Amino acid sequence: MLQIAFIRENQEKVIKALAKRNIDAKAIVEEVVLLDEKRRAAQVELDNVLSESNKLSKDIGELMKGGEKSKAAILKEKTVLLKEQSKALSEKTEALADELTQKMYTLPNLPADIVPEGKTPEENLNVFQAGDIPKLHEGAQPHWELVKKYDIIDFELGVKIAGAGFPVYKGKGAKLQRALIAYFLDKNTDAGYTEVQVPHLVNEASGYGTGQLPDKEGQMYHVGIDDLYLIPTAEVPVTNLFRDVIVNENELPIKYTGYTPCFRREAGSYGAHVRGLNRLHQFDKVEIVRVEHPDKSYEALDGMVEHVKNILEELKLPYRVLRLCGGDMGFTSALTYDFEVFSTAQDRWLEISSVSNFETFQANRLKLRFRDKDGKNQLAHTLNGSSLALPRVLAGILENYQTPEGIVIPEVLRRYTGFDIIN
Repeated sequence: MLQIAFIRENQEKVIKALAKRNIDAKAIVEEVVLLDEKRRAAQVELDNVLSESNKLSKDIGELMKGGEKSKAAILKEKTVLLKEQSKALSEKTEALADELTQKMYTLPNLPADIVPEGKTPEENLNVFQAGDIPKLHEGAQPHWELVKKYDIIDFELGVKIAGAGFPVYKGKGAKLQRALIAYFLDKNTDAGYTEVQVPHLVNEASGYGTGQLPDKEGQMYHVGIDDLYLIPTAEVPVTNLFRDVIVNENELPIKYTGYTPCFRREAGSYGAHVRGLNRLHQFDKVEIVRVEHPDKSYEALDGMVEHVKNILEELKLPYRVLRLCGGDMGFTSALTYDFEVFSTAQDRWLEISSVSNFETFQANRLKLRFRDKDGKNQLAHTLNGSSLALPRVLAGILENYQTPEGIVIPEVLRRYTGFDIIN
């Protein structure tokens, strides 16, 4: 969430920045500032009434000590009126504060200066590309055919159990999935990230803390009777470990990694671009999360990008890195880099990771602060990235590593799988 003081003091800057997201924010910014003025005016009025009431209480005490009960009784009548007035003002101030918060929740994060202009994914900026696109043998197939051929993933069985978008991994397919999870976690912990295991359901406060609510409420599975949400990514529970927390500056940076299944309702369209593993309701992902000093968060973001690059280079998959344009960025992000793997069998790029800096946007919602050397509390910066999301990485491996003899396992994974080929 943006900070109200910043909006109030930089209205034109906020409107201009959100225009990069193709949002005309003038009306909502003006409404937010007006609400804040009303809230602050009500708070001043409330403070004055409370101050007067406190003064009268002291005066009553002095009068009672001096035996002037009749005068004290007159002041007591005034305090009764002041209490009624303060109660009404308190309710008014609270209502205005709640209304302001709800309005603030509708404003996305401000894009960083280097975010390119644009409305669609086609306008994202390709900033890096590496790896050779393999030439496949005649008769090479997309992964949804390969998994049937080698009986390693069963989409139809998943439909019977839960519905479309819930695959069943079998045999060497299940082992390869587990190998990728272990490999990603080992790479992350070797890079200094502490592994955590977190709940797969979160409460409403957690969803608001990281910005999934109210923005993506329709994309999350909701357990109504318990008012809990299935997580769309490990980012939500891992980052919420720091909700309402003040850390010391010397504890920064804080680096966590975690594996979780992820649940999203977004699947539902048709066509080759969503077939097989390309889009699922349930999928596995390994996440990295960082809490950083504001002065070092963009250096940390660059380090996260290099970390994901290294993983893809070890897997020997052709990939590219995109800096997302304003119109394609997520609600909470100030700057996002997307990683895409090239699928030779599908002849298209598949998104497999997003790495983002949220600056203070999530920290303000979470009340995540650090105590600096002067003892002052400041909002931290939060970052997160997929390292990596498994379905499309797995699709890329199956398709790019296929041979007439079978699907060769990337060398870096063989100590995890215990086999070299799926045939």
